Amino acid sequence: MFKNRIFHKKAGAAVLTFCVTAALLSGCTGAKAEAEGSSPAKEDGEKVLTYGDTTFNAENDESDVDPHNGYSGWACIRYGIGETLFKYSDKMELEPWLATEYESVDENTWKIALRDDVSFTSGRRLDAQAVKECLDDLVSVHERAKGDLKIKEISADGQTLTIVTEEPVPALINYLSDPYGCIVDMEAGVTEDGNVAGTGPYIATEVKTDVGLTLVKNEDYWDGEPNLDTIYVKTISDGDTMTMAMQSGELDAAYGLPYASLPLFAQEPYTISSVETSRSFFGQINYKTPALQDEKVRKAIAMSIDKESFTETLLDGNGTAAAGPFPANFAFGDDTVTAPGYQPEEAKKLLAEAGWSDSDKDGYVDKDGENLTIRWVTYPSRQELPLLAETVQATLKEVGIKVEVNCSADFQSFLDSGDWDIYAGAFVCAPTGDPEYFFTTHCLDESSKNRGGYHSDKLQELENQMKATFDTDERAKLATEMTQTILDDNAFIFASHLRMSIVSGKGVTGLEAHPCDYYEITVDLDKN
Repeated sequence: MFKNRIFHKKAGAAVLTFCVTAALLSGCTGAKAEAEGSSPAKEDGEKVLTYGDTTFNAENDESDVDPHNGYSGWACIRYGIGETLFKYSDKMELEPWLATEYESVDENTWKIALRDDVSFTSGRRLDAQAVKECLDDLVSVHERAKGDLKIKEISADGQTLTIVTEEPVPALINYLSDPYGCIVDMEAGVTEDGNVAGTGPYIATEVKTDVGLTLVKNEDYWDGEPNLDTIYVKTISDGDTMTMAMQSGELDAAYGLPYASLPLFAQEPYTISSVETSRSFFGQINYKTPALQDEKVRKAIAMSIDKESFTETLLDGNGTAAAGPFPANFAFGDDTVTAPGYQPEEAKKLLAEAGWSDSDKDGYVDKDGENLTIRWVTYPSRQELPLLAETVQATLKEVGIKVEVNCSADFQSFLDSGDWDIYAGAFVCAPTGDPEYFFTTHCLDESSKNRGGYHSDKLQELENQMKATFDTDERAKLATEMTQTILDDNAFIFASHLRMSIVSGKGVTGLEAHPCDYYEITVDLDKN
């Protein structure tokens, strides 16, 4: 069944979809629902749960459950297939998982002690050699992990793993708790459809990109007996389809229901688990666009977005307006920085100062015979993003900026071709509880997701300090200064932070929303 890794599987091609403004409220017509048919009939006494999710698809770079493939580690950890060396409590504090403890021997050397009672679902016992093989493969094929971890060498001795980094990596243990850090058996390998042998309470027996997967109980799970025999995860990108499936009983639980639908499940027999997260919705500026190279235009755009109205009205209070990438409850969060507020009249003045005026009285400002038109690229699987595009299109029009929205599952093709001015996406900005992750991923010259070509000498210097700083209070101060730097440049425009909700149906227990947005299907999940 499993094959040793001989290639790194790319995410499958997605169908190109354009969502015009009129279709945004209904969830983008290209959002494909894969809820057709029904799950196989269960045998007498078998405990089965059907779970609807919006995120298991190529659009989100979750095309399988191989943690070394893009962002597929999220599927691996969310669905109880894989586990990391350390995990996060509901207070976002590190705690042991597959490991028992760690020691920072010096700035570049870490020793990690592993549990001695864990086996992979392949039957192989988890030891330091198995973890070494997994991490060696991870940094050889996963550019983001390679850049984060900066591993020079790994050695294994029984249940003790020693990692030596090329330079100090103060957040190494945090990075190892990222979903890409799920420990899988590389000796068993990766199947052609991207399946792996992990250590979690469930085993994937079927993996279908954009459709879903089938999970069965891991009878030999190290941390207790899983309650369910079979779990069917169904990818349902359309909110109305998911709502009806939940109401009809086709789904036992669901992640990603439209906010407008949540009141339908506020009473028994349903339960809703909600939590504030560090998933933020924001726009990146394309510095290759001539008009956006003008700092006054960038600031005018930032001052033309009504974040409060977006979160309170369109999100129905299921989010908070954002200043920067981190919520206020973080030591380096929104309360420590300032960002332009909604000031449309001031925005008009800035545009005028930059030479943009409505010379032909068509309602849009122009310069040299061309309207100021923003190509706004986003995607539909996160319900907040089409809604954000709608409100931005409306409020920017008020100041004379035309916004053309491309809401597409194939958004990457626009980014690759350069046919965009602002890209709006969703990202968990502090999934490891540490601030450096967001900046190294999005804001630096070497960042893999610095899509707009942003550069700041000041930010680069602050990162040089950050990567050599181990003290958490000092890291928080640096993070605040780094956030303020990108806000002052208006290189990123942050709209909101997510309040994430999971709905459970009759008899379902143990499905709890978590602030890091990682852990969903766990050994505690049950259905009576």
